[in-house]
Amino acid sequence: MDTNKNSYTLIYAAVMVIVIALMLAFVSSALKDKQNANVELDKKKQLLSSLQINLDGQDAVALYEKYIVKEIVINSKAEVLSEGKGAAFKLDYIKEIAKKLEDRKLPVYIANVDGQTKYIIALRGAGLWGPIWGYLALNEDKNTVFGTNFSHASETPGLGANIVDAPFKNQFIGKHILNDKQEFVSIAVMKTGNKAEGQEQIDAIAGGTITSKGVEKMLLDCLSQYDEFYKNGGAK
Repeated sequence: MDTNKNSYTLIYAAVMVIVIALMLAFVSSALKDKQNANVELDKKKQLLSSLQINLDGQDAVALYEKYIVKEIVINSKAEVLSEGKGAAFKLDYIKEIAKKLEDRKLPVYIANVDGQTKYIIALRGAGLWGPIWGYLALNEDKNTVFGTNFSHASETPGLGANIVDAPFKNQFIGKHILNDKQEFVSIAVMKTGNKAEGQEQIDAIAGGTITSKGVEKMLLDCLSQYDEFYKNGGAK
């Protein structure tokens, strides 16, 4: 073949593209199991962090098996749809929250920490630049916050990204998502000096107001799905 012809260049480029595509597909396939395992490990670490479990130097998989004693999937009426290890963990929560409330499957992780029952609720919302997510752990009363964990895709370092840090997260500990009448009201995230009516509140991040309000809306939207669950007789 005449290497000076345009056809040679086109054929050569096409072959190279095909070869590289096949190589990338092979590498992706070979690493898929490892990538999935890393994603699952990170999710377990986030769940454990909402329980205030110290993960430094610890086996997160073993800790997950120790502390998460049960998983259930419920609907908005707090009826149990499925249960057992993996029931909540394997649920595609992003797909579920895109459905109508009455059609959603909602994950609940039930933990035992020092002999006390904790309920972990999954969270998903939007920050300033992209998605934010996390987990909120409630005490056995299904009202008092035991701990939280937040993550983000692309919030501003030093500002909105600070939702992952202890000074922000720890403010939620001991707060209540129900009012004195046992009605769901969530928790407000307010600028310092501002007051929320009828809700307990925490301070927003200075310079990260939009992300802070994103957390507030995420809590309201996600926690409200479990309204029936918080009431007496809800799934346990």
